[in-house]
Amino acid sequence: MSDWERSSTARVVPPARPRKLAKVPFVELADGRLQGVVSSGSDIERVYVSSIAAGTYAFACSTNNNRPCGGARGSFCNHIRALVTEAVLQYGARRVARSLKVETADGEATAQTLTAAMTATRPPLDEAKAAAAVFSRFLRHLAYLELAPVTTPLPEMQWFPPSRAVA
Repeated sequence: MSDWERSSTARVVPPARPRKLAKVPFVELADGRLQGVVSSGSDIERVYVSSIAAGTYAFACSTNNNRPCGGARGSFCNHIRALVTEAVLQYGARRVARSLKVETADGEATAQTLTAAMTATRPPLDEAKAAAAVFSRFLRHLAYLELAPVTTPLPEMQWFPPSRAVA
């Protein structure tokens, strides 16, 4: 068993390419969606919680106060486009395409080809229920960044079952 398997920390997969966190501070492929938090371009106090469902490409974008995004009316808004772009930087285009179940015409995947393939289906706006969970995980993520670096286990990270010694 390796050291990281015995520790209370998870191995971090490095991003496919470096990305700037100012515009999209949080992006994840989870719960059958691409989801994340995108900063507002006009108000430093506002962020948007955006998500796209795998397969159906149903999408939602709303503020952290649960107000709908004015740009997400029948097509992807700029927040969702930024989310896709940053996801491609973080995870790589192939992984994002595989997770969202997107097939592009030429088989090559970029943020632009993925967005074009998904918007061609004219997805419905019904993913708003995910916003609260995504924003909650983002706030929890921020709280861990404020902790001092230590090597002792964090109690809230101790959900792994204890390993049994093999005789």
